[in-house]
Amino acid sequence: MARYFQEKSTIARFGGLFSFISILLCTSLPIQAQTSDFTACLNKLQPEAQKAGVSNQSFKRFTTNIVPDMGILEKLDYQPEFKQPIWDYLAALVDEQRIQEGLQNLALHKNTLNQIQKTYGVDPATVVAVWGVESNFGQTFGKYPLVQALGTLSCYGRRQAFFQKEFFAALRILQSGDIAPDRLVGSWAGAFGHTQFMPTTFERLAVDFDGDGHRDLMDNTTDALASTANYLAKNGWRSGQPWGFEVKLPDNFPIAGEGRKKKRSLQTWINKGLTDINGQPLSNLAPASMQAGLLTPAGANGPAFLVFKNFDVIYSYNAAESYALAIAHLSDRLKGEGPFQTAWPTDDLGLSRTDRVTLQKILLNKGHDIGEADGLIGSKTREAIKAEQTRLGLNADGRAGQKILRALLQKN
Repeated sequence: MARYFQEKSTIARFGGLFSFISILLCTSLPIQAQTSDFTACLNKLQPEAQKAGVSNQSFKRFTTNIVPDMGILEKLDYQPEFKQPIWDYLAALVDEQRIQEGLQNLALHKNTLNQIQKTYGVDPATVVAVWGVESNFGQTFGKYPLVQALGTLSCYGRRQAFFQKEFFAALRILQSGDIAPDRLVGSWAGAFGHTQFMPTTFERLAVDFDGDGHRDLMDNTTDALASTANYLAKNGWRSGQPWGFEVKLPDNFPIAGEGRKKKRSLQTWINKGLTDINGQPLSNLAPASMQAGLLTPAGANGPAFLVFKNFDVIYSYNAAESYALAIAHLSDRLKGEGPFQTAWPTDDLGLSRTDRVTLQKILLNKGHDIGEADGLIGSKTREAIKAEQTRLGLNADGRAGQKILRALLQKN
């Protein structure tokens, strides 16, 4: 996605320790001391902001009276240790609810999407798939005021130089009048709008597609969808070509060393014995000269895919293969294609958002303090799941899967 990607690598041992200490020191300071320190930092940034095109008047107008949000630092430095298996990730992102809502939005915005395709060459299903995954079709934008969030990250924590550029870009967006100050809200890391652009990405690639004089990704669906297509087009989208497709591997096929980046011609894969998932020749699906990499996100025993340039373009939106696969798969489902045919290598599949809400309601009824049943599996929900797994004699891993849901439904 066109937003800040959370680093996969863990923080270096001592660097993480120093960062942790700095968070403790910052969060333990009295609010007045934090605010004073933050104000001093902003004052130091003002000359740099002016060099970056933010007038002194605009800087003062948009930063006066903001206070740091120190809770953001925990999100920056300490991501949850719980890592979702890909079948959990896809179960929540590409579920029947999202598919049906996606189909409704394809119909609702048909004329606009067709015009966008004519302009940028990106098919409607892919654009709508990005929209669905990024903000649930405009239903989940994020709650953080961007000036406050990016200002905080510009003064504290890691990667301050990176966030300062985004901070200045956010101020320039407000200065231009494209988006009102009270509407510029989004993720803690600065992504905002229907399809979650970072401020610098907005400046480079957002478009005023309806010609009203403003580039608005918050309240103008037309601009947001067109800007998404423009992003994909500028990153190399190839009109009329597939992102990839599921394939069938020969028995004991060696996958070591293969991956998205290691492209070979489709003819090479044909020579190696790969077919489409139904056993038909790959030449029926794409020209033999097209370059494709072999993606096996769950290993040799799970679904396998040959992925082309367009998969890499989706990947550029948010540098994670699981994310790109979710977008790609959702786009296929919106075109009427079915689920992956190869089963994931697990006996405990993931839960759809509806199932997650059901699980949380059961946990709430059992007295667990997990907050709202919103389908989001956070630390409190995982701790409650662990408690119930222990009680039921299951592996207490805190994972929200089909096994714990079935067990709790049977016991209710």
